[in-house]
Amino acid sequence: MLVVWVLVVAALLFLVALPLGKLFLVSFESRETGGFTLANYTTAYGRARYINAFTNSLLLGTLSALIAVVIAVPMAWAVSRTDMPGKRMTWAVAIGAFVLPPYLGAVGWILLGAPNAGFVNRFWRWATGAEAALIDVYSFGGLSFVIALHAFPLVFVFVKNALDLVPTEMEDAAGILGASRWRAMRSVSLPLVWPAIMAGFIIVFLEAIALFGTPAIIGIPARINVVTTQLWQFFEHPVRVEVAAAYAMPLLLVTAGLIVVQKLLLGRRSFVSHTGKGGERRPLALGPWRWVMFGWCVIVGLVSVVLPLFVLLQASFSRAWGRGISAGNLTLANYRALIFEHEMALTSIWNTIWFSAVAATVAVLLALLVAFIVTRRLAPFGEALGFLAMAPFVIPGIVIAIGFYAAYAAPPLLLYGTATILILAFAARFLPIAYANASAAMRSVHPEMEDAARILGGGRLHTIRTITAPLIRRSLLGGWLIVFIVATRELSAAIFLVGPRTRTMSVLLYDLSEAGNFEVLAAFGGLLLLVTMALVALGALVAGRDFMLRRS
Repeated sequence: MLVVWVLVVAALLFLVALPLGKLFLVSFESRETGGFTLANYTTAYGRARYINAFTNSLLLGTLSALIAVVIAVPMAWAVSRTDMPGKRMTWAVAIGAFVLPPYLGAVGWILLGAPNAGFVNRFWRWATGAEAALIDVYSFGGLSFVIALHAFPLVFVFVKNALDLVPTEMEDAAGILGASRWRAMRSVSLPLVWPAIMAGFIIVFLEAIALFGTPAIIGIPARINVVTTQLWQFFEHPVRVEVAAAYAMPLLLVTAGLIVVQKLLLGRRSFVSHTGKGGERRPLALGPWRWVMFGWCVIVGLVSVVLPLFVLLQASFSRAWGRGISAGNLTLANYRALIFEHEMALTSIWNTIWFSAVAATVAVLLALLVAFIVTRRLAPFGEALGFLAMAPFVIPGIVIAIGFYAAYAAPPLLLYGTATILILAFAARFLPIAYANASAAMRSVHPEMEDAARILGGGRLHTIRTITAPLIRRSLLGGWLIVFIVATRELSAAIFLVGPRTRTMSVLLYDLSEAGNFEVLAAFGGLLLLVTMALVALGALVAGRDFMLRRS
């Protein structure tokens, strides 16, 4: 058993500690001499363009998070506290927006909101006779809006879960004292869940500043430079990994600091009503206003899921997406070109599936062993192992990728561009998801059953294999599916580590977007969504329809 614990420690060091440590050291390493230097930081923050990119990222994160809060809080309140119809539909909207890869949603909104050819602007000009575009996706506001449409489910989950804990008696008391239902919501419900709103705001902010695909697809043509796209430029020939490492350090510090703030906010349970008795939770009757709230949820569903998917589907079957829907414009050539002619399309699909499957398996097995050590207090350093397992949660994917490049691209391992480095990076990136899931599942199993197996002569590994793992099999499978799904759409880490023959679907989608062939891009996006939705359906069957959004 000691050998297993040593292997667990070694795996965590290899996946988490060594890449981060190497990233930190490389940021102070001279490219020419290998000695200590601060020149990398001088280069990284010595030009106004680089500083502006960092400032743009902070502004982009703030605006995206504000839009996400505006979208999600009314939805969460309506689902949790009111008699609004269509609550299942609202959950479907949240899951659909979360499942839709952000860069694919960005392509959908390019087709909708491009100032000259976008469907919305063409309809606006036709309907009103106006010359100016109604919306411009190639703007700072447009970029923030598209990011928020992908990220608002995070706020929705935080706020809804917090509202579910607040009994309706408090709002009833406000009503008895003369407050309207709207004033009761503003004065009672929302203040009680303010920490959850702020926590969701912080998570969306961090998601936005760490995102690569959407800022690259929309921001680069709009000449909006942010931290992630600037890091990508440092990896253009010649690769300046030491400057990229120095440039990534402040992003890592901002992320870690805000995660601490988010944890403190969620820990302030005095903001939420908890009592020894179960409070009654009756839905608030909105009268005619319930249809207004339902309409808001429908609008959010249209702009975040339905319209982007519709235009992507239309483009995938079109000879030219801008010509609209007509018999003469319909074709299967885009799918035929991908399946039978494109040299990397089928390879990238296979790469994505098996990279993600192996990474999910590694992450879940490692998470199970670490959770077993931590929850059963089997080692004095157990909490340190739990910390390492959760550490990637505060590390943007793009920073993890640079750390893996710095640690394992050079001799003696020479892993750059191989399947191994991608699998390891995916496993490290999503290890916190697997660990949080395994830890929650382990706490639901009383240790007395394991103790009984030990008394009867079973070893620790035998106990895990025959007692613990079967009891939490459903939770582990749900965690495996979540890691698999998010790994299949991962772009931020993959784009820095792929080689010519290890491209994944997300990277190939980005390559197609740079080529400007939106018809083939939409067809390939359809194939990715087909794979994703099949996995989501399987996850809903195994672990519940909202398994992608549940938070323990």
